[in-house]
Amino acid sequence: MYFSMVPNLLRVREPEFLWNGRNRRPPLDPVNALLSFLYALLSNDCVSAVEAAGLDPQIGFLHALRPGRPALALDLMEEFRPLMADRVAFALLNRRQLQPADFTRREGGAVELSERARKEVLAAYQRRKQEELTHPLLAEPMPLGLAPLLQARILARAIRGDAPGYAPFVPR
Repeated sequence: MYFSMVPNLLRVREPEFLWNGRNRRPPLDPVNALLSFLYALLSNDCVSAVEAAGLDPQIGFLHALRPGRPALALDLMEEFRPLMADRVAFALLNRRQLQPADFTRREGGAVELSERARKEVLAAYQRRKQEELTHPLLAEPMPLGLAPLLQARILARAIRGDAPGYAPFVPR
């Protein structure tokens, strides 16, 4: 259901950017390549946050346990996917900061970002992480980039029994 709404968020009309659903491993179109790249960045941030909170990123609640898969970090990532990755992707496309020429198709059909596009995406992702918002539980302004770490710590407290439960991140 989530990804069925993507056409409502994309205002670009280039045929290369038409949404035909989520695909990955490998991504087969520019939009999926962009999302996969941003999800990899966010996943790394969430793995770091979970480890910093003293938790094992491999053992999660929502995602299946598989060797080498950071299930708990992926669980945490779900709270931040729309705010930190999808919003950046759609903004870059809708503002025409990325063009069809920024993507290349490899043998076998995989699509990847050019070096210039990766730099543009990394810069946009870092800017997004610096944007301030008020944490819903702490009621304090903070950079969005700190939210995964705070949520990982809140989760650790809940798991250890130091808090009555886990309060998910719902921005205001």
